[in-house]
Amino acid sequence: MGTTRYIMSMGELSRKDHSLCYRKNDKNIYIPIENTKEIYCLNEVSINSKLLDFISAHHIIIHFFNYYGNYSGTFYPREQFNSGRLLIKQVEKHTNQRIEIAQNIVNGIGENLYEILYHYYKHGKKEVKGTIDWIQSEFSNKILQTNDIYSIMSLEGELWQRFYNMFQYILIEEFIFQKRVKRPPDNPINALISFGNTLLYTKTISMIYQTHLDQRISFLHEPSERRFSLSLDISEVFKPVIVFKTIFELINNKKIKVDKHFEKKLNYCILNEEGKRLFIEAFEERLSSTFVHPKLKRKITYQTAIKLDCYKLIKCILEDQAFIPFSLKRGM
Repeated sequence: MGTTRYIMSMGELSRKDHSLCYRKNDKNIYIPIENTKEIYCLNEVSINSKLLDFISAHHIIIHFFNYYGNYSGTFYPREQFNSGRLLIKQVEKHTNQRIEIAQNIVNGIGENLYEILYHYYKHGKKEVKGTIDWIQSEFSNKILQTNDIYSIMSLEGELWQRFYNMFQYILIEEFIFQKRVKRPPDNPINALISFGNTLLYTKTISMIYQTHLDQRISFLHEPSERRFSLSLDISEVFKPVIVFKTIFELINNKKIKVDKHFEKKLNYCILNEEGKRLFIEAFEERLSSTFVHPKLKRKITYQTAIKLDCYKLIKCILEDQAFIPFSLKRGM
């Protein structure tokens, strides 16, 4: 898959011979170009066009974030995989079968949230049973009855809200959570969700880049000129599996703490540098953890599972197979 490099502090990134050089506090840190596939700039990093030309030639993606941890954008090298035929078919599929694919994505989110909550139910958190039952019965029936994108997204919103309402039974007391607030996040749990979701979104951008899919043509989310909306589609079903399992384990194992790992200002809350480092380590560990894929009969990582969902979508577009996104229960 290649290596992901994270730059946490302010500095300058440039080309030095056949390597990348990151300069901070008058010291040079060399990053080998071999095997580097993506770079996350999680602070203010200076770059120049010479660097961009160099990394473009090596098909490296750079994701940029501002000081507050908000995603600024991605430097996306010239497409290495182009397919006019797939592009035409992807547009046709959006026009003709958008509802069905969007339904399957939201149903996939529901299935994976069910598995996460059922884990806690089995371990004594009986308060989550009402939400588990709702997902299994009412939600499963409602998603099949939707016939427009607004209804599908409305039901998705209700699904996530019911999941958030269960946090009071899942998380330790100091991580009090009233409601989901995104811009800016206003408390530690919102800061973790925003940071985790953004990491997953950008990771998915990198996975889609390795396929012939067009990032701009999505099915659940509205195609947008301002963002890669297909990455939002593909990443949705992986949020319970990757982002929220990472968050719950960090909090409940007391690895991340309110008083040590966050910066709290008047109307926002963000992870500090040590907090980001801890989260990224756990996030990457989760992405690289393996499970046995029932069809391939071998172990794969969750990061590979994201790419396999891209290939499933390609099969849906070209061969008219139903797009059934990743299921934690089925392992595929």
